[in-house]
This record gives sequence, C-alpha cells and structure tokens, in this order.
Amino acid sequence: QVQLVESGGGLVQAGGSLRLSCAASGRTFSSYFMGWFRQAPGKERECVSDISLSGSTTSYADSVKGRFTISRDNTKNTVYLQMNSLKPEDTAVYYCAATNDYYKYRKVRYDYWGQGTQVTVSS
Repeated sequence: QVQLVESGGGLVQAGGSLRLSCAASGRTFSSYFMGWFRQAPGKERECVSDISLSGSTTSYADSVKGRFTISRDNTKNTVYLQMNSLKPEDTAVYYCAATNDYYKYRKVRYDYWGQGTQVTVSS
C-alpha cells in the first residue's frame, strides 16, 4: 500500500512551464512503477507518462512528447513531471499513480492514485 500526494499545479500562460511533484509514503517506493495521468472536463482519463523502477525507462503520450519530462528520485520517494511549452489543451487535473506489479505497469493499469492537482493554461 502506498499513499500519493500531488503538488505544483496552478495557472500558467501558454508557452510557460510548470513542475508537478508526487510524494509517496512508505519505505518501498523504489518497488513501484509510476505514472502521470490527466483528465479534462468531459474527457476520458489519459496516461501522459510513466517511468520504470529506477527511472531508466520512460514513455510519453504523443500529445506531450518533446515537451514533458518525467523523472523520479527514489531517495526522496518522489516522482516529477516537468511540463514545458504548455498549451491550453494541457488544461486538466493531473494525477500520479503507482503499481508494484510489472504486468499492470505494462498494461497501464495502476492500483494507487493521488488526489490530483489542477493545471490551467491560459491562451
């Protein structure tokens, strides 16, 4: 079991940057695969990015590739999402998620979720 708390959301102009953080509880953070999701009003929840246990492998949705960077610091039990060149279409509630099951990670089926943080990008 792990508890996740996101922070760093806010209001930013198009073209600006924002850095999200997700702090995880427990001693076994390094045993969890991590992902970032987002959900805009009236839209389905979308996986934005994920990262392997050590942070050596990452993946991104096509819509954010080249603009967003996921990273993790296992000594701080924290995963980050650096968002650059933000667009109004990036406006959503952003959630971090975790699973310690490799096969769920591969299928993008996470077990634990944070409460979300709002990101609003103005035009």
